[in-house]
Amino acid sequence: MNIKHETLIFVLSQKFKTTILSAECQTVPLQGGTVGNVGLVTGNAETADGQKLPYRIVLKIQQQFARYGDPESWRREYDLYASDLGATFSDALRWPTCYHFEMNTEEDEFQLWLEYIDGVSGLDLTGDMYEQAALELGRYQGKLYAEQPAELQSLINLSDADLMKNTYLHYRSWPVVYDYIRSKDCAFPKHVRQMLIDIDEHADEILARIEKLPVVLCHRDFWVTNLIYTDGKFAIIDWDMSGWGYLGEDIASLIADEADIDHMVEYYQRCVPAYYKGFSEYADAPPVAEHCVYELILLKFGYRFMEYYLHTEDDDKKVKYLHTLQKIYEIKTSSVQG
Repeated sequence: MNIKHETLIFVLSQKFKTTILSAECQTVPLQGGTVGNVGLVTGNAETADGQKLPYRIVLKIQQQFARYGDPESWRREYDLYASDLGATFSDALRWPTCYHFEMNTEEDEFQLWLEYIDGVSGLDLTGDMYEQAALELGRYQGKLYAEQPAELQSLINLSDADLMKNTYLHYRSWPVVYDYIRSKDCAFPKHVRQMLIDIDEHADEILARIEKLPVVLCHRDFWVTNLIYTDGKFAIIDWDMSGWGYLGEDIASLIADEADIDHMVEYYQRCVPAYYKGFSEYADAPPVAEHCVYELILLKFGYRFMEYYLHTEDDDKKVKYLHTLQKIYEIKTSSVQG
């Protein structure tokens, strides 16, 4: 990662709220890809009065890319950090502080210099943490839905509420996956296959039910790796997919997207009521019995997991996707208490 010394000095001055004269730095990758890189920048900064301050900062460099149905998502985090959305967060749920954001229009890329947060994430999250994340998300979305603050009204470049539906219809239109589910060669148990076929056959009715739910500001990538738990609070990273969506979309992601497969049913039973409880503190919510989270899970991930299964040659991954869809089927037979 190419780091300009003058930019680093400015960022560190913002972080420490004092004048930084010089700084050394080392960078190690946190995430990497063809269109973006995330690195941890560490070192010592020297203040005007000679103090040496150790630091850790995240640098995210995002290049332009095209996402189906959401072409401007590549620059969304830049646009959101340039907005006043940060003022809507609470101490219990927020995003990392951004010390500096910069767009390079010639290269079609941007930089975000972000707070480094050390905490529990991914599959290390416990059931209690899942439940708390659902509760705090419900509170956040309910408060915004009820109050409609100016910061929310002024946002630009958000994904559309129809993104989930259109993505499902796009996946369903692929004959490879669609035909495989219905073929004699399908390796999945009959009840799992039928679960996806039933969703397809009743899609219009299910989508009509979902579209009666409140439309809220969704993160849309609310999975365990994007949640960081520390000191009893949550920080949420990676906001490039965020936009308008239906109540419960993010909970569907929390439960099913690369989550703790063995505890999916338990977490479903815990998170849906917690989420509704949080939302209901600020706004009226539909009855818990009509939350549609199970249907949202299948619409968002059913075909996706089938596609992953067909296109991986890793036997362990194949077993994981089959196991995940089996757990989603078990969710169908579970009950959520309001």
